[in-house]
Parts: sequence; C-alpha cells; structure tokens
Amino acid sequence: MKTLVLGGGVVGVTTAYFLAKAGHEVTLVEEKDAVGLEATGGNAGIIAPGHSFAWASPRAPRMLWQSLRGAETAIRVRLTADPRLYAWGLRFLRECTSARARRNTLIKLRLCQYSQRVMDELVRAEGIEYQAIYKGALYMHRDPAEFEAGIKKMALLAEHGQKQEILDANALARLEPAFEPVKSKIAGAIRDLGDSSGDSRLFSEALARVARDKHGLAIKLGTRVGALRADGDRIGGVVTNGGLLTADSYVLALGVGAPIVARTAGVSLPIYPAKGYSSTFPLKPGGLAPTISGVDEQWLVGWSRLGDRLRLTSTAEFAGYDWGWTPRDFNNILRLARDLFPEAADYERGEYRACLPPQPLPQLRARAHGLDDGVRHRAYRDRPHDRPDAGPRPGGADRPAVTGRLS
Repeated sequence: MKTLVLGGGVVGVTTAYFLAKAGHEVTLVEEKDAVGLEATGGNAGIIAPGHSFAWASPRAPRMLWQSLRGAETAIRVRLTADPRLYAWGLRFLRECTSARARRNTLIKLRLCQYSQRVMDELVRAEGIEYQAIYKGALYMHRDPAEFEAGIKKMALLAEHGQKQEILDANALARLEPAFEPVKSKIAGAIRDLGDSSGDSRLFSEALARVARDKHGLAIKLGTRVGALRADGDRIGGVVTNGGLLTADSYVLALGVGAPIVARTAGVSLPIYPAKGYSSTFPLKPGGLAPTISGVDEQWLVGWSRLGDRLRLTSTAEFAGYDWGWTPRDFNNILRLARDLFPEAADYERGEYRACLPPQPLPQLRARAHGLDDGVRHRAYRDRPHDRPDAGPRPGGADRPAVTGRLS
C-alpha cells in the first residue's frame, strides 16, 4: 500500500517508520529542510507519563483569568480575533471540573504509558541515540503545604502504575548534587522513577535515517501541504507547493497545521495551538548542572540536560498561530535558571524560540484507539503532544489504525 505521511515531527517520523517496517511504500512529506525542527525541536525533552495531568483542571480557569489581568501564569490566554480560540476555549472550560480532570488524566496516562513502552522497544531494537537519560524526573515543590498537596495529587498516577519516591530537600540534594547549594529553597520533590529525558529532534533524525536505510522510507523536504483534495467520501490527493501527491492512504501528522488542512476536506479537529517558550544554554565547564530532568511546580518551568546543553521551557499561551516572542516571555525561565542553577550554564548565550505544540481537547485523546467518522476514509490523524515540556513521544499508536490491526 502506498502511504503519504504528512508532517516530519516526532509523530510523523515514528508513524512513517512503523508503516515502512510493516511493508507500506511510505513517503514522508515535510515543509522544512529537515525533520524535527518545529515543536519537536523546542520542547523540554522530558518523557513524562509521571506527569500526565490534564491541563483542563479546576485550577485552569483561575490561571487564565489572572493572565488576562497581566499576571505571570503557567497557562495564559491572549485575546485575538480568531473565533476558533473562543470555540475551542469554551469546550476546554467545560472539561475543567474535578471529575472530568480525573477522567482525562487517566486517559492521557494510558496513552503516555503505551507510547513510552513503544518507544523503549523501538530504541532497543534500532539502537537510537538521542542523549537519553534514564534517571526518572523530579517534580519539585518550594512550599511545604504545596509539597504535601503534590504528594496527594501524584498518588492518582501511582495507583495506576507509576513508581514514585518522595524526597525531602536533603534527599533531593544527595540524589542530584546541583540542588545542594539551594536546598534551603526547596520543600521536597516527587521523583517518578520511570520518566526519562532526551532530545526529540535527534531522536526524529536518527529514526528517519533508520526508516530510510532499512525500510525504504522516502522523504520529501521543502514540501508544504496546502490542502487535501476530497474525492467523494475519500481523499483523492494532497495539494502541495510541488504539485498534487497521491497515495492509497494518508496520515495527517501536521501538529497545529492538522486542523487547517483537515478543514479543506470538511473535517473538523478539536486542536488549537498552545504556545510554549523554550530556551537552550551551553553548560559551563565544571559548572554544577542537573542531570535529572524536572519541573518546578511553583514556577512551572521544566528543565532537562541535553548533552552539553541545558534546556528550559515554560508557559502555555493560547494566542492563535503566532510564533513571535519578546524577551519578557522568557523572564520566568531565566529567573528559575539563575535561582536554582546559577553556575550551571552561560545564561548570556541562550538560544530562544517559541513553538506551537498542538493542544487537543480530551475527547480527541479519548478516541486514541479508534477512528473518527470524519477521517475514516483512508485518511488518519495524529494524536499530538499536549504539553510543551513533553519529549519524544512516538506515533506508534497510529500504526494499528493504518495497517488494519488493533492493539
């Protein structure tokens, strides 16, 4: 079967790998001049089933309201003229009850655990190198009361298969020496033992090479997808800047571009951009840098060690399709970096970027092992990341739908 995979992020590349391995004649179509350059290349690199909480929670409406009043919050909204923001936002707010947050968290956890198992098997089988660190992840609290509340919150994930350990400030500093000079600022941390970290861009590049060299994957770079050409109740082709491309099956793995392209075939996908801010700093020789990835649960900044670099990410801003940024957007990241890891990296030589990870509504994740009626006619959608701190999360979950097998 001839298959076109539209999008060269981590989801598209991994889906293309599994399809090519299963015997499909696969072409991967990517707009940029390499794979893994958009949201895949800008996240914190934390592979985190141990932090699979739904963003739509009882806390979210208050944070959004505070952001409208100018506060620095982890989830922000900037009002625009885009009607899709308000339609998506109303559906998001409906999910912000305790019962729905719990349900959606467990749905997300199962998908994350499945993705992690697939990824671990894939990395072992193909020998993928992507600066992986398998030391768990730290979810750190500064306030003792918040630490106790965090322990209770994380118990939900522990009840469903995540292995955790509770660390006070001294135990945290023994485990991760980078915290020794600042342990007086820390109440403690919950460590998820199964979480890890790595560079998702390197993962995508390495896997694309394996798929090309071992399984015949063709890769078309510099090819922008503009529309799907509907042919009755089927997809008849893909309109690109290089002309019309046709196949027997199509996988839509365009991240935030997916709903725009899907609309050209009459399909509505409940996905909206959640703008994240990412910065990367070179490590100082001999500096005290962390090796274990983590999240500051008060300032909501994530960090991870990527080889000789320190990556930090923060914020999810609902502001439409806007890739722009200002220095102010990185204030929270720099404040945390200098507060927790003052001697770790050269903070005068940072690389800064904004990226747009796609935020699906929970209803989309709930259908993660089925096909939506609107895309069942030989076109398949991706199920994207929904945290800017998410790391490599393979698209292996898409494989059964396209190959006609169930998992």
